[in-house]
Amino acid sequence: MSFYDTHAHLDYPEYADDLPQVIERAQAAGISKIISIGTDLDSSARAIQLSEHFENIFAAVGWHPSNASEAPEDLRPPLREMARHPKVVAIGETGLDYYRLPSQKPEFGVEDDARYKKKQSEIFRQQLEVAAEFGLNCVIHQRDSLEDTLAEIEPFVGRVRGVFHCFVNDAATMQRILEMGSLVSFTGILTFKNAQNVRDTLGATPFDQFMLETDCPYLAPAPYRGKRCEPAYVREIAEAAAQVKNCTIEELGRVTCLTAEKFFPKLG
Repeated sequence: MSFYDTHAHLDYPEYADDLPQVIERAQAAGISKIISIGTDLDSSARAIQLSEHFENIFAAVGWHPSNASEAPEDLRPPLREMARHPKVVAIGETGLDYYRLPSQKPEFGVEDDARYKKKQSEIFRQQLEVAAEFGLNCVIHQRDSLEDTLAEIEPFVGRVRGVFHCFVNDAATMQRILEMGSLVSFTGILTFKNAQNVRDTLGATPFDQFMLETDCPYLAPAPYRGKRCEPAYVREIAEAAAQVKNCTIEELGRVTCLTAEKFFPKLG
């Protein structure tokens, strides 16, 4: 039995004291490959360093939309350098996030929101361009920004695919994403009692069009909810997904790993 954690943040300080043990627990649970996701240039560099130190860790390099205000004007040159690394399997985490806009604070106004959204759009497009140049796909973060996110990806359809990570939207949205050639990925939210809508979406998702992830250190599945998440918990997510898809956990692992290898060609 083998599973992949296609979205982890192993460079975060939550793992500073026991990362080797975290990796050991993942391997013992059958999680044979992990993708550590960058959220800015420093985080991306740390993800690459982890991939060089641990055989079963790979890296995605990018700039998270929530950090857009700190991004350089042109993100492409440093990303190009990183994308050449043999264990960099994707660009991201990138996308759009309108959940916390500047105008939510009294000292900012709607004009600040417009500038913030514009900067997110610019760095998202730059990352899509680098992905297209290097034949890589993108790890997509989308929160309260669906229509704008799809509009940004539309010109790249056929050149870049995206995986909409931590997917919690409905089946109709999932279908729109699949029609663009992209995929969705599910987290420990699948195990939450109040997440029947997410399980319904998974039930409607074709068996070979989704992946599994933890988004650790966040979103630990039941029975670990509220605690630090780690890659080993893909096992609990897989068990929940297998129940929804009415298949064995072995079959779910085989198909989702194959889907990941097709989406991240350098993962194989």
